[in-house]
Amino acid sequence: MLKFKRYGLGIIKGMTVTLRQLLRHPTVVQYPEQRLNTSRRIRGNELIWSRQRCTGCATCAKACPQGAIEIVTATDMKDNKFAVEKYRVDTGYCIQCGLCVEACPYDAVFLGSSYERAQYRRGDVVQTDDALLESADRPASGYFHPRLAQKMPEQTLLIDKINEKR
Repeated sequence: MLKFKRYGLGIIKGMTVTLRQLLRHPTVVQYPEQRLNTSRRIRGNELIWSRQRCTGCATCAKACPQGAIEIVTATDMKDNKFAVEKYRVDTGYCIQCGLCVEACPYDAVFLGSSYERAQYRRGDVVQTDDALLESADRPASGYFHPRLAQKMPEQTLLIDKINEKR
């Protein structure tokens, strides 16, 4: 014969967990109106390219497993080197793996810290030349660049930011 000494104890435990979570301060944000405090080590979904450092060797394009990077170069007979005519990244195909950043021998490619690249049209996610340059709106992340990572503010957890606001 079965004994039902603790019948309903699981339901009571489940309800206490639910009530405890119900009374906590929420850790979510209303996205378009409020922005999330991202980590300084975030790998955003955009690339940042340095025109001055790039030599047109196309190592980043060769390292890309998706083939999202396209480089068109021309020989500059005056300086005896390659000149980059077109640098194009299709962020629709990019999987943000960071292999292009790691492969670049001249530190000309960085991952950005922005994650807001969503567009309504497929052709709008393609970045070319000047759209890839670093600016105040598009800062480079410290991924695979320790010198940049040291200059960035100290990393904090999201829960610490929420506790500061209270």
